[in-house]
Amino acid sequence: MDEGWLDELAGAGGGAGGGLVRDRDLRATWFVGCDLSGVVVRGSDVAGMEVDSPWLMEGGARLLVNGVDVVPLVDAELNRRFPGRELRSASSPSELRDAWVAVEQAWAATLERVSTMPPGTVDASVGGEWSLAQTLRHLVMATDTWLGRAVLGLDEPYHPLGLPNDDHDTQAYDASAFTDVAPTYAEVLEARAGRQTMVREFLARAAAPELAEPRRNPHAPEHDETVLSCLHTILEEEWEHHRYAVRDLDSLSERGR
Repeated sequence: MDEGWLDELAGAGGGAGGGLVRDRDLRATWFVGCDLSGVVVRGSDVAGMEVDSPWLMEGGARLLVNGVDVVPLVDAELNRRFPGRELRSASSPSELRDAWVAVEQAWAATLERVSTMPPGTVDASVGGEWSLAQTLRHLVMATDTWLGRAVLGLDEPYHPLGLPNDDHDTQAYDASAFTDVAPTYAEVLEARAGRQTMVREFLARAAAPELAEPRRNPHAPEHDETVLSCLHTILEEEWEHHRYAVRDLDSLSERGR
């Protein structure tokens, strides 16, 4: 496909978008890391279109399909598929403890499932996404960022097996804190279990007044957070990456049939 017209479109209006695409064949095109907010599709065939956006439920965003806002429908369906996900906005210590129990139970079931799948499944990538082992390493890093650094204020919060985003603008960490050597799956599970325990133990002693205490966003310190908002970020990370993991394991299972 000649993609020159895409560059022209991106440059319309000084690079701010707002152009018009008409009568183009975009079948099977992938849009990754793009800003498609406010995009309007009219009179176009969208059969088989797939949209995966981890920010879909944030900030009162809407996604209209034939005039219907489908965001609440998607949210409700994900809660049905993943029991306990509805607790990710918990606001009291007891509710947060219940929310974390649900997270741990969901992941335990998924890890039990993968243990019955063919060897190498934990390191298999689907569509260029992280493997299960890499996802678990990323969650180690996320816990270290939002609990270890943001909430607890640890000077050196990062486990070397953590896997950061490909994000060079963050102020949360230096990439040199992480190993370049791929660990064994057993080592990943050990690191992950340790960080799950860290969250569990913090929530066990957390009190309501502490949840309102101010914190700094570890990626952008000029933005304020609270202990509660940091914990919400951890829960969001857990459920979104669990969804990805289940999606990819389903795909790998289909391939094996």
